Amino acid sequence: MEISVVVPVYKCGDCVHELHRQLVSVLEPLVRSFEIILVNDGCPANSWEAVHAAAAFDTRVKGINLSRNFGQHYAIAAGVHHCSGDWLVVMDCDLQDRPAEIPNLYRKALEGYDIVYALRHNRHDTWRKRALSRGFAAIYNLLSDIKIEPNACNFSIASRRVIEGYCRLKELNRSYHLLLRWLGFRFTYLQVEHSDRFAGSSAYNVRRGFLLAIESITSQSNKPLILSIRAGFLMSGSAVVVGLYFILRYLMHGIGVAGWSSVIVSLYFIGGLILANLGVVGLYMGKVFNEVKERPLYLVKETVNLESGEAAVLSQQGLTHSQRGPH
Repeated sequence: MEISVVVPVYKCGDCVHELHRQLVSVLEPLVRSFEIILVNDGCPANSWEAVHAAAAFDTRVKGINLSRNFGQHYAIAAGVHHCSGDWLVVMDCDLQDRPAEIPNLYRKALEGYDIVYALRHNRHDTWRKRALSRGFAAIYNLLSDIKIEPNACNFSIASRRVIEGYCRLKELNRSYHLLLRWLGFRFTYLQVEHSDRFAGSSAYNVRRGFLLAIESITSQSNKPLILSIRAGFLMSGSAVVVGLYFILRYLMHGIGVAGWSSVIVSLYFIGGLILANLGVVGLYMGKVFNEVKERPLYLVKETVNLESGEAAVLSQQGLTHSQRGPH
């Protein structure tokens, strides 16, 4: 298998037929063999029916139906664990990531790169989503040793050794793009055209985007803990300096310490800072708690067009609890 294309599917069942058509028209003249892995992330609409229909029409389409909605990055992980291509392309289902750009990514990768990330040119997103992406990239670059581009996304191509490295990662907190950056390997960016959504609506709102940003930052960096320690020492040092000032003023001028309100404000400020720092520590302790439970990343309800050997191996690894689907 030369190229595997992994696509998480959620609330965009109407896109599956057109996605399959465009992928086939692009991949058939590009390589001799390919597979399209569509992962239904527990969508309550007709997504699995659309995936099943595409797999019944074309055996190169492989369907994975998760037992519930685990999240986009866990659906991507399920597809990556099942893929067998020498190269892996990950993209969204709504056709904002254009299949026509895959040959450009592939040719760029053949120049000697293990990973080629797509940089979205002229993004067809709302101003709010673009602003949130820029804000997340700025904060992440500040709090992490790994730097990311604000217009980079999951749309990318990666080599087999990158895929094998990704599959060795065991943590529960998943962000495909960030984990690939952590792996290292030689990478580059390639500007691609960004299209309007073909059908459906985005599953991300401001709240979900904010929670994803917190998860991504705290799972990839411990700098928030370091910043909280620095803030604590800064506040303690400031308190010592202010205390010495009042003592010296009293000894030299005999002026008593006045200002009850300023004391109360200071107490509330320091108390809030302590609670915030405890919250940061609590986030990391919660992640440790989730990791030690050793739960699987996802559970598979059924599959279609997947070899029974693949499903058996993954089941033995504790990654899936799959029931054999029809061919």
